Amino acid sequence: MASRNGVVFEDFFPAMVEKLGEDGFMKELCNGFRLLMDGDRGVITFQSLKKNAKLLGLHGMGDDELMCMLREGDLDGDGALNEMEFCTLMFRLSPGLMRTSRKWLLKAIVSDKI
Repeated sequence: MASRNGVVFEDFFPAMVEKLGEDGFMKELCNGFRLLMDGDRGVITFQSLKKNAKLLGLHGMGDDELMCMLREGDLDGDGALNEMEFCTLMFRLSPGLMRTSRKWLLKAIVSDKI
């Protein structure tokens, strides 16, 4: 289990990668993004995150915690998360995925050289 900004969560992502494979896991991350995004804007906004937080088991989080999560992933400063920012944040929040992602990178580099 890990703690981030006072929120404790268990890191299931490495097990998901093992079960689904890299492509399957990335597809699931993208599905998660679509589940949380504002359908009109195509990004995750504070309002869409708050509305759908229960789907993630985050029903106990306050507005300030949700805003903190959003700010942490918002790399371009527009106040919302696009799909790339969301996936990047999910990797950063998962110590197991951070280790695994290095293996994926090396595998991609080696396969490009072949």
